[in-house]
Amino acid sequence: MKRFVPRTAEQWLVAACVAFPTLGLVLFLAYPLSMIVWQSFTLKEGGVGLGNYAAISSTPGLLKAGWNSLVVSLSTTVACVVAGFGIAYALERTCMRGKRALRSVLLLPLLAPSLVQGLGLLFILGRNGLVHQWTGWEVNVYGYSGLLLSDIFYALPQAVMIIQVALRNSDARYYDAASVMGATGWRKFFDITLPNAKFGLLSAAFVVFTITITDFGNAAVIAGDYRVLATEIFSQVSGQMDFGMGSVVGIILLLPSLVSVYIERVSSQKQYGTVSEGRIPVSAEPVAWRDALFAGFGYFIMFCILAIIVVVVFASFVKLWPYNMSLTLNNFNVNISNGYQPIWTSLYVSVIAAAIGVLMLFALAFGTKHMQGRLAKAVYLLAVLPVGVPGLVLGLSYIFAFNDPSTPLSLLYGTAVLIALCNFYHYHTQGFLTMMTGMRAVPQALEEAISCLGGSMRRILTDAVLPFLAPTVLSVFFFLFMRSMVTLSAVIFLVTPQLDLAAVSVMHLNEAGFVSQAAAFSTIIMLVVALALLMMKLFLSRVTPRMSMEGS
Repeated sequence: MKRFVPRTAEQWLVAACVAFPTLGLVLFLAYPLSMIVWQSFTLKEGGVGLGNYAAISSTPGLLKAGWNSLVVSLSTTVACVVAGFGIAYALERTCMRGKRALRSVLLLPLLAPSLVQGLGLLFILGRNGLVHQWTGWEVNVYGYSGLLLSDIFYALPQAVMIIQVALRNSDARYYDAASVMGATGWRKFFDITLPNAKFGLLSAAFVVFTITITDFGNAAVIAGDYRVLATEIFSQVSGQMDFGMGSVVGIILLLPSLVSVYIERVSSQKQYGTVSEGRIPVSAEPVAWRDALFAGFGYFIMFCILAIIVVVVFASFVKLWPYNMSLTLNNFNVNISNGYQPIWTSLYVSVIAAAIGVLMLFALAFGTKHMQGRLAKAVYLLAVLPVGVPGLVLGLSYIFAFNDPSTPLSLLYGTAVLIALCNFYHYHTQGFLTMMTGMRAVPQALEEAISCLGGSMRRILTDAVLPFLAPTVLSVFFFLFMRSMVTLSAVIFLVTPQLDLAAVSVMHLNEAGFVSQAAAFSTIIMLVVALALLMMKLFLSRVTPRMSMEGS
């Protein structure tokens, strides 16, 4: 491996930009993961061995949970890929009306903790749900069926966005050539559309599989007796205090996630490698029956998502669900679960996560761009590794790494800073790839021109990099803030009675039977995240035109 030996002040700056974020990845990702691996070999009665792994075969509940996780994740993946392709096709290749409304509604599940989908389904289809009250029908939404539905609505927006990119990258010249040769619409669909979208479909499949097999929120709310690996980890650690078996379950959950992420990355590279720079975008042509068919399907999905979100918001104003449906604001006067303190804590933690994340990711992207050789590739690989680590596994690993009084790192345990760091490294990969995309868009010729005129690295940063990267920096900041506000799985093991978070409070309120207060907390979280999204769009709308004027 070629060593990078800095000689000038600029090279020292590049080295520092790489060294500090890399040290953070080692301390807050590699080290905790190594601790959870070590813990999996630590026996409950003392000593080290393979006893925890050997106990898997004699633990029917664990094997059942693993099988259930595979079944529900594969079922969700198939449903999301099929439905996601239908919605993406409706948005990109039809002339249906209401596309903007459909795109906006698809964002709603991303603004809320994952358990909101499960909570909304309980309000609609549960034993005390609206359907039972209105019709008297007994709908058993608990277990596999309820978990499947909630996971579908949770993961569907991400599948749609990935497949949309694949459809958007198609070249209209292929369709024109097929028309000249007399191909029918169905022939174009099977010979051009599907083959061109295959890598997007594959990427969507593995993204959906990964986020559903590792999701904890929906499973905790609506799975009932249908045990999955995510709830099994929580049971082993919080219920039985068996950290060794909890670590083993974490390793089991980690392996399929890493494999699926690797396959998704390979498919993504192949997909983008097939995009032609001179391509002509495909324009939708009106076909009455097709547009009506896809519009009907899109409106149905839009109605389902809206119904889930709206019923949660409505329940937050109900006096006592379902016995007294009169409206009130008393549910927002929360006098249990530390009142509004978890909301303020979540805001505080999210701002810290976003601020630290932007600084670290900007430095890492800048340093990686200006560093070459195998060392740069190794750093890049470490930077994208967190995407394959489930939130539950990362949170559990932080217990082993930072709750050891014999190390100085134990000073972080039980603090908002550690939770913020956990949230940041949970979403490190997405932020890093976004920052790298923006960094590569900075004109190399502009940096070289400033350097040739005698400008220092500081002038390159202030006059070339930062003006072009401002929209990306804002996007990454708000992305980390919003995801930190709604995440549950990564922080469920790190909260304390004195340091609770809003998403965790929703789960605790629901478990205690205070469903209206849980809905109120969910509504506040969605409102905060929606305001953050609006602020991001407002800032970007102001920054982008200013950059265009400066560039011209």
